[in-house]
Amino acid sequence: MPLLGKKADKKLTKLFFATDVHGSERTWRKFLNAGKFYSADVLVMGGDIIGKMAIPIIREGAGRYRATLQGTIHHIEGEDALKALQGRVGFLGFYSQVMDEEEYRALAADPSAVDRVFHDLARQRLSAWIQLAEERLSGTGIKAYVTGGNDDYADVLAVIQEAGAQSIIDCEGKMVQIDDDHTMISIGLSTPTPWKTPREVSEEDLWVEIEKMAAQVPDPSKAIFNFHDPPNDSTLDRCPMLDWDADPPAPIVKAGQMVMHGAGSKSVRRAIETYSPMLSLHGHIHESAGIVKIGPTITVNPGSEYGEGILRGFLANLSHGQVGGYQLTSG
Repeated sequence: MPLLGKKADKKLTKLFFATDVHGSERTWRKFLNAGKFYSADVLVMGGDIIGKMAIPIIREGAGRYRATLQGTIHHIEGEDALKALQGRVGFLGFYSQVMDEEEYRALAADPSAVDRVFHDLARQRLSAWIQLAEERLSGTGIKAYVTGGNDDYADVLAVIQEAGAQSIIDCEGKMVQIDDDHTMISIGLSTPTPWKTPREVSEEDLWVEIEKMAAQVPDPSKAIFNFHDPPNDSTLDRCPMLDWDADPPAPIVKAGQMVMHGAGSKSVRRAIETYSPMLSLHGHIHESAGIVKIGPTITVNPGSEYGEGILRGFLANLSHGQVGGYQLTSG
């Protein structure tokens, strides 16, 4: 493939795509820095923005605290140690809240209160991320287009719309013009998973949504499909088959080997085969990083290692409906 290089054509647009940061402070900062690092004009975030859990940090008096993180009870003392623990929690993509023992016990006895705290913390972090993006991207000309994923609650995603940001653009459910030649449509929904995440729909309903969005595209050959769910049986959706009846869902093992399968969406694959966009961006299945072609469409899942603070991405040159140099990135 052609190498990524300096712009030789004023109409060339360099795009950087990443997805599935799941609340990780480090990977979000790396995403924002990718514009400058890769000389990208456009950043695209493909969904699953929020974290997966909140960690209570319990005050024990006299500057002492305790918290259970990744199965280990941590006892710490002093404000510096507290900040370090909070930083580690954020690095992993979790949220944290300091509270007294009495407050902790009251929360533990009230699942609805736990849910409210989680949503509040998720909204606070996303709001802080948007503010950081405005600081980092202001005056650079770089735009960051952000969609949610199946793990992202609607009330948390609403923060993007409420912020009135100039550099962060809520693109879900919309057609956006990313430059003079190229458009993009974005859908963050997924088909059903064993985890029963907040934004799952049937294949039939996803196809209806895709058709509604595709109808807005003036020229599919110059379009980008930014769909969180990867296409079925594309190698970008390969993962262990799970027993949905187990709690939690567990991998199915036969003859000592985990059974692997394509867990992506048939509707997304049908959309790519029907409309042949120039580029199709996906996530959702963290372990299936790769680039494949479905017909003429370059189809991508950069994968995700957010828990290790690694940002996996995809970088491409776009010009006149063509995807020039492109590559997966990791850093």
